[in-house]
Amino acid sequence: MEKGNGWIVLILFIVLIMVALGRFGRWLEKPPKRRLPVPAAGDIPQTDVVELLEGAGFDVLAGKTKLPITIAVNGEATLASQLYIDYLAAREEKLYVVRLARERVPIDWAAGSSVREKLLPYSLIYPETEGVLYVDMEQRKIKIITFQIEV
Repeated sequence: MEKGNGWIVLILFIVLIMVALGRFGRWLEKPPKRRLPVPAAGDIPQTDVVELLEGAGFDVLAGKTKLPITIAVNGEATLASQLYIDYLAAREEKLYVVRLARERVPIDWAAGSSVREKLLPYSLIYPETEGVLYVDMEQRKIKIITFQIEV
């Protein structure tokens, strides 16, 4: 190696170390992603809903799951609530949250705001899901709802 090449290699090595340390520092400052664990499959009773989902090619992975929610208002008052997921299902390696149609909670399919208010929380609770399966047992139909949020 010539005399000047050693300095070039040393400078490149120092620049590489500085870039690596900068990236490591940014990685350390990032808050960790909190993800809810996907519920493990337990005993899933064979119901009409499960049969409809399996008939449409879905594998039912988990039954009814209760997710407790704690709500703080201005950091003081604490409210308790829960979100219920009826089932988790998968097809072609895509995971879906299943929500059953309920007479007392109708969805206006012509209004995007109605669909968003009723189903978006279910899609956001597990980021790895592809979307929500809305199962209407009266009509024996499954609707696949996906959300794309543009920021």
